[in-house]
Amino acid sequence: MRRAEIVTAFFLGLLSLYFMWKSGEGPGWDPDVARFDNIGLILDEGPGSGFWPFWLSLIMLLCSIWIGINWHLRKSPPSQSEEPFLDRHAKRTFLLVGGGLLGFLILIGIIGFYGAIFVFMIYFIGGLGRHRLIPTLIISTAIPVFSFFFFDIAMRIVLPKGYLEPLFLPLYDLFL
Repeated sequence: MRRAEIVTAFFLGLLSLYFMWKSGEGPGWDPDVARFDNIGLILDEGPGSGFWPFWLSLIMLLCSIWIGINWHLRKSPPSQSEEPFLDRHAKRTFLLVGGGLLGFLILIGIIGFYGAIFVFMIYFIGGLGRHRLIPTLIISTAIPVFSFFFFDIAMRIVLPKGYLEPLFLPLYDLFL
């Protein structure tokens, strides 16, 4: 447990530094904006485009540093433990969930976001959760349908459709 705590804090710290760096990039359409000009409040406009990502990442970095300090001082229960981070059951669960997520990401490129979320929900609710078939199918169908109407129709954010794109064309004609 002790090693897992410091390794996690280290990687979260690196990730927060990366997010802070990326959030400081100016908009692509305006090359005259200097790095980190968008992380503060802009007069008569409000927060810049990188305001929330930068400051939340800074908080995450400070938390990671605090975890590292507590680890060094052995103040937290995980920093005092010499038990392994993952036992056999936890490793199996991690592989099943991680494998499902990896499969979901691969399927997005093939059958699109909505088809992939449908398959992933069946796997997760029905396969891993061992719930009955009817509730699994209802939830697995409702989530992609709701997501389609929310993202593609209401918000006009087009998500990848993959090979299922011809199925969505009549819906676009009907609702847009």
